[in-house]
Amino acid sequence: MDAVPDAAILVALHAYKSARFVSLYRKRFPDRPIVVVLTGTDVYGKLQTRTAMQALDTADAIVTLQPLAIERLPKRLRKKSIAVVQSAPRVAVNRKNAKTAAVRLCVLGHLRREKDPLRAAYALGNLNGIDVELLQAGGVLDARYAKRIKALESREPRYRYLGELSQPRALRLLVSCQALVLPSRSEGGANVASEAIANGVPVLASRIDGNVGVFGPTYAGYYPVGSSRGLAVLIDRFVNDPRFARLLRRQIRALAPKVTLESERAGLARAIALARRRVTGSKA
Repeated sequence: MDAVPDAAILVALHAYKSARFVSLYRKRFPDRPIVVVLTGTDVYGKLQTRTAMQALDTADAIVTLQPLAIERLPKRLRKKSIAVVQSAPRVAVNRKNAKTAAVRLCVLGHLRREKDPLRAAYALGNLNGIDVELLQAGGVLDARYAKRIKALESREPRYRYLGELSQPRALRLLVSCQALVLPSRSEGGANVASEAIANGVPVLASRIDGNVGVFGPTYAGYYPVGSSRGLAVLIDRFVNDPRFARLLRRQIRALAPKVTLESERAGLARAIALARRRVTGSKA
């Protein structure tokens, strides 16, 4: 109990990982509000566990990182759930220095199975004669990918792995590219998706709830999850169809208001207000 700080409100990241702390806080401060923020690990992995459900039932408000995640919750929890898309900063880039003869694509994020991290590299095998450059950055969290990366680099000159980059360097890489590839098998709401939107970078994304919830159902840049051929078709169209590339850029720019700091703050303020109303039993 002594480990629980005397705070006016608890905002807990991860239902599953924070469940014990949520329980301790409620016992020590039964009249203070609790907000639990769901991550991808929760929504697409631990959601149905007893531990996660106890934290969500205890919470006075639940925050998801994209709206489709709310639909995965039991109905009893949806009325106290709010979707808040993560904000991201805009960064400056020297576009003159960023230009290359090839269309530059990037994949950003740590390499683990849920991210399907090498899908874009595999897709290059279906793109003979297409002048693209694929740059990948992120730490290797699953050792099996280290050997695969070396094999890919040895046979595919258009692919280069940059290792793990600092956040500022990763952002500069993102804005130097013509498009981001977001190939995840599951996502709670990827921060790199918000970064791409904030900086007007088109995204070629797997059609999963975590991406559709951020970019919307009418976004044109989806491919079937896990399909190297499907991603190759999408890349080919982006490279060779200027009208399609312009469409993706317009659609991404139109999403910019969703990822401003003001929008994120307003969403969190609504969640906190909801939690306070529920914990006090107010109808206001």
